[in-house]
Amino acid sequence: MLRITDLQVYYGGIHALKGISLEVPENKIVTLVGANGAGKSTTLRTICNIVPTAAGKIYFQGKDITNKPTVEITKMGITLIPEGRRIFANLSVHENLLIGAYARSDKPGILADMEKIFARFPRLKEREKQIAGTLSGGEQQMLAIGRAIMSRPRLLMMDEPSLGLAPLLVKEVFNIIRDINDEGMTILLIEQNATAALKIADYGYVMETGNIRLEGPGKELAEKEEVKLAYLGQG
Repeated sequence: MLRITDLQVYYGGIHALKGISLEVPENKIVTLVGANGAGKSTTLRTICNIVPTAAGKIYFQGKDITNKPTVEITKMGITLIPEGRRIFANLSVHENLLIGAYARSDKPGILADMEKIFARFPRLKEREKQIAGTLSGGEQQMLAIGRAIMSRPRLLMMDEPSLGLAPLLVKEVFNIIRDINDEGMTILLIEQNATAALKIADYGYVMETGNIRLEGPGKELAEKEEVKLAYLGQG
């Protein structure tokens, strides 16, 4: 579904991505793990053209989307849930979900999708009229996921979905990710919690200072000694 070849990105004078290549097959979960500053978030932001590509190519469903306008990329079916959730804190839960469907005009479909989200996240239904900024961290993450689903993405990219959440909620978020994938959603996931990410991922890439250092099936990567020592706090 997504293919990146020899991607190079600069932030000012910093060479942030140094020729990475990766693939995200349809209906799979692919994760990028690595230390802070490895280039994980930059990769997602470059796919959406929030950060421009200096060299290399990005293909989505066989089409070259390198440096296409962000709005166009979104309309093609790529949605990013950014780190820190970035919900509209002054708007209600209902209004946040509607904003997720801003590029759609099928009113019955929008209403049907909203009901599906409320069925998946009953707490959002209970708080439908509540101002989003007053929700708990876990509820805000559910809202961010729900808002993204409202755009009917083909590829959902998630940047640190478990950040700042209590362990019980982290488990819930990963269950949600697995459920969404089971329903046919393709997911590209960035996660500091490398153990949890590799456990649910079909395939993983380990990034280090703008390079891909290791790659392989998620469960196999989780068992590699160097990955355990460097990223999983085990050895």
